[in-house]
Formats: sequence, structure tokens, C-alpha cells
Amino acid sequence: MGKIIFYEDRNFQGRSYECMSDCSELTSLLSRSQSCRVESGCFMVYERPNFQGLQFFLRRGEYPDMQRLMSMGMMFDSIRSCRLIPSHRGPFRIKIFERENLSGQMNELMEDSDNIMERFRMQECLSCNVIDGHWLLFEQLHFRGRMIYLRPGEYRSFREMGLSGIRIQSLRRIIDVC
Repeated sequence: MGKIIFYEDRNFQGRSYECMSDCSELTSLLSRSQSCRVESGCFMVYERPNFQGLQFFLRRGEYPDMQRLMSMGMMFDSIRSCRLIPSHRGPFRIKIFERENLSGQMNELMEDSDNIMERFRMQECLSCNVIDGHWLLFEQLHFRGRMIYLRPGEYRSFREMGLSGIRIQSLRRIIDVC
């Protein structure tokens, strides 16, 4: 179970909204969200409605100013949607593919990798199949830069997910730390 409280203004000021599950459209509840508190669980927050745009992983803690929270070198000024990350205690397994539509060179991972291109001698990672667990894929080596949250399922094209131009360099399991 998770709980996050969004505030319209910085430093936990203004109207607030408590959320304990996914919310695809926060702007219908608050005009904007510029600070938040995660009281329990872990959440992915998004800069656009319907879980689109820049993403940022939040765990229990206080986030008094989303504009100052540097996400991938870009300003993250307001949260427009959020997704609760459920606890996962079982195995982790992901298949990454060099091309779209789950084609080309395939590699299977069950642990974190801070440099998938070097480790597997891949040119690109353009699609994947999350078999078990929840994963974060990162644009830069060593789990840095823009990130993508993936839960179990097939992801046939990162480009069609609105992530064109992103080059996956590392990936990490979301271990039950929430």
C-alpha cells in the first residue's frame, strides 16, 4: 500500500490531494502540483497526463520543490500523473532486444546492469519483454539520466511510447525498498 500527497505550491503549501493508487490526470484535481510527500510506498511521477513525458522515481520522503528536482538535466516543474509501484518479492527477469518488435539480438537479465551495451555488445536496445518484476531503464550508464518504468509486459517500441531519441544504457530492478 502506498500513499502520496500532492500540493499545488512549493514547500507543501496550497491545496492538497492524497493519492493511494494510479492517477492518470492530476490537473483535474489540482491546478498544478509543485511539491509532494511520499508517506509510504514508491511512485513514478510524470510531467504529463496519462503517464507520459519525463518520469521520476520517488520513494518515501519529502519533495518540497519539483522545479529544483533536477531530472535528467531538465526541469520537472509540475506533476500531472502518477503510478503506484506495487511490491514485488519474486524473481526478476527481462529480455532486451536490439531492434523494435522484440527482434534482433536478444539478451536476458535477472540482475541490474550498469552498462548493457558493453556487457552484451549491443548497438541499441529498442524493445523488451518484462517477464518478472518491475524495472527502471536509464538513458545513461550507471543508472543516471532519463528513466523509464516498466512493469511486466511486452514493450515493442520505445519510440512509439514517446521515447524516441532515448538510448538505453543501464537498467535496474525495483527491489522491495518502498
